[in-house]
Amino acid sequence: MGDNTKILTVAGKGGVGKTSISAAMVRILAETYPDARILAIDADPAIGLTTALGVEPTDTLDGIRKKIVNSVEDGRPKEAIEMLNEARFRIFDTMLEEAKFSFLAIGRPEAAGCYCKVNAYLKEVISLLANDFDYVVIDGEAGIEQINRRVMEKVTHLFLITDPSRKGCKVVDTIKEVADELVMYDKCGVIVNRVKEESIPYVKVEAAEILSYIPDDKAHADNDIMGISVFDLPEDSPVMIGTREALTKMKLI
Repeated sequence: MGDNTKILTVAGKGGVGKTSISAAMVRILAETYPDARILAIDADPAIGLTTALGVEPTDTLDGIRKKIVNSVEDGRPKEAIEMLNEARFRIFDTMLEEAKFSFLAIGRPEAAGCYCKVNAYLKEVISLLANDFDYVVIDGEAGIEQINRRVMEKVTHLFLITDPSRKGCKVVDTIKEVADELVMYDKCGVIVNRVKEESIPYVKVEAAEILSYIPDDKAHADNDIMGISVFDLPEDSPVMIGTREALTKMKLI
């Protein structure tokens, strides 16, 4: 990882709006630093960040992984070694280059078998790639340990997303406990999403400082359903305001 590369990881239980917030981070960083190199990584198997950013990847990192593993299983180790050597270029091919950012989808992990060597190698390749960027934004799965296992060893800024529910708050507290043991990170903060003003006093999060409260945003919920990207949102939409506030408190903008 480049000394100055900032790696922002977004985690929290499913359905709390991680993807919208990750996409808003990419947009705000791109608008704040037009000359910066920004990489968005979709590490959630649901691959929702593609819609939120308005991109259409043709392949995923797990697609590359499967091709390598299949070669080994079919008794073609020489081909697998060649593919591993090519993996860096294949990942470059998989990566989409947009005007304001680059995009990489990790895809759905294989349930069967352990491909530790392939995983470790591809994780190393992603870390090498990250050197080429100023900001990397990772839209994570519900648990932080998957990110650590599949994508990045080191995170500079960890954003835990919850809704006001007791369950959501408990999940971010648990993720923080796991992160403290497993993940190297520099800063951590919480964003409470889809909150009504009257319920703010009842939000109980022990994990970290609350960076911002984002009101329930009906307009954006419809955008999600209609597949409209975050770049089409008005500047003053709640998700943009709340995400900007969180990035400011983390001294990223």
